[in-house]
Parts: sequence; structure tokens; C-alpha cells
Amino acid sequence: MIVVAGEALIDLVPQEAGALAGLDPRRGGGPYNTAVALGRLGSPAAFCSRVSSDAFGEALLGGLREANVDVSSVQRGAEPTTLAVASIGTDGSARYSFYVEGTADRLFSAPDQLPPGTRAVSFGTCSLVLEPGASAYEELMRVASAQGVFTALDPNIRSVLISDADAYRARFKSWLPSVSLLKLSEEDADWLGGTPREWLASGPAAVVITRGGDGLTVFTRDGAEYAVPGERVDVVDTIGAGDTVNAALLHGLAARDALSTTALAGLGADGWGELLRFAARAAAITCSRAGAEPPYAYEVGDF
Repeated sequence: MIVVAGEALIDLVPQEAGALAGLDPRRGGGPYNTAVALGRLGSPAAFCSRVSSDAFGEALLGGLREANVDVSSVQRGAEPTTLAVASIGTDGSARYSFYVEGTADRLFSAPDQLPPGTRAVSFGTCSLVLEPGASAYEELMRVASAQGVFTALDPNIRSVLISDADAYRARFKSWLPSVSLLKLSEEDADWLGGTPREWLASGPAAVVITRGGDGLTVFTRDGAEYAVPGERVDVVDTIGAGDTVNAALLHGLAARDALSTTALAGLGADGWGELLRFAARAAAITCSRAGAEPPYAYEVGDF
């Protein structure tokens, strides 16, 4: 079982140019997308979050169930669902503004225990920024790591939500001793201001950097570096692409029985190359359609 911990929200995606263009509500949130992608790829997955009891919240739970994601660890609340309004650039890249005050997912509390059979827990995005929930997710990360559970982190920076950049950067560094696999975009790496080698020295066994259409690169604790090119595709938008990479990496590692820091160290050039190509292929499919719609196993092929 791979548990994904973090927010679920509704993306309002414009259907045409203009500030008042028709907005299409789509299920989203980095952790939510990762959980759905894991389920579609065929990995046993569970979602750990707090979701509104409003109509959007019901739709979010419905999407998880459709993907065969276990929702028994989802807390419920009467507060509204977080909304993210997307703007799509000419290259398909997405930028967001958020409506987060008083929303349900901010009131998440750390569970007493993880679901039975948990092999890995994935964290990231808004859930590690917005208090009081951020501290609860941070607590869950530290506890899971201390129990020997494989932990994955994608900070997926949303700078508009970060009031004190220096404080967030310091907090990010404090998470690294509790992280097994760090994945982040090239843009996020630049914003954080560190380097893969610096982050590896603080804890993770591997750091994966995504470079959009240019592919992915992994840096490992033994000093190795492996890269693969991106898959060429007609990009509709990039919503959910990084989340799909998260899921594909975790799915592939689980398939190899490699959800441990020791196993990561033993993957080598062939293992990492296969895994990164699989992740690039999955992300390309997501980019080929509107919104966060990660691929099913039959679409991406065997790992």
C-alpha cells in the first residue's frame, strides 16, 4: 500500500482565452492527483487527507473511488473545498491563484496510525504550507520516517501561498532527514536555492529533477547522475504532469520491490533509466489532455 497525504481541491480551468473565460471545474491538488495516478496505474493506494462534505468534496471522493484508491483514512469536514483558479500559458504551463481561507483540508489532523500494509507515504504541495494542517502533515512525515516507512516528497512550490520564503526554505531543509526520495521541478529547485548534492547530504537517497519537455534527471547519494529525455507530445496543458511523475516513480519502485533507501542505491543506470523513461512517458500522456487526467496502466505500457 502506498499512502498519499495532502490536499484535495478543485481546479477551475479556463476553456478559452480571457479572464472571464468559461471555467471548467476539475478534481485536483498535487497529492490528490498522485493518488489517482497511482490507482490508475494499478498500485494499491490510499489517500490521507481532510475533505469537505460539500458537493465538490463528494466529487473528489468519487474520483478516488473510481481509481480504486482507499479512502478510509480521509477525514471529513463541513468547511468548503479549496479552489484553485488556473491560467494556462501559450506553452501549456499552468499558474494558479487560490481560495483557501476556512477550507476543510487546512484542518487535517495527523492520524494515530497509517493503514495496514503501508510501504510508502508521499507528501507535498499546499498541504505543507497552510496551517494548521501543515504541521500535522509534517508530524506524519517524521513519524512515518522514524518507523522505517519509505517517504517521498514533492514540495511543488506555490509561492503565492508562501508569506515568508526564507522560513519555508528553512522548513524544507528540516524535512530532508525524514525523506527517502525527493522529487521536484527545475523551477522549484531554483526557487529553493539549493542543489541536489546539498539535499542528498541531508537525508534523501535520491533526488529527481523534472525539466518539463527536456526530461528527468536523478542524482543519487553515491555520486551518480542519470538522465532521460522527455517524451514528445502535443501539449494541451501541464496540469498534473509532475504529480503523474510522482506516481510513476512510486509505482515503478514498488514493482521492483525497491521502496527502501538500500534498494534505491542498488538500481544503477539500467534501473534508473527504465524508471525515469516510464515516468516521462506517463507525464507526457497527462500533458496531452486538459486538466489533471493521468494515464491508466494500459495507456502507458508495462514498466
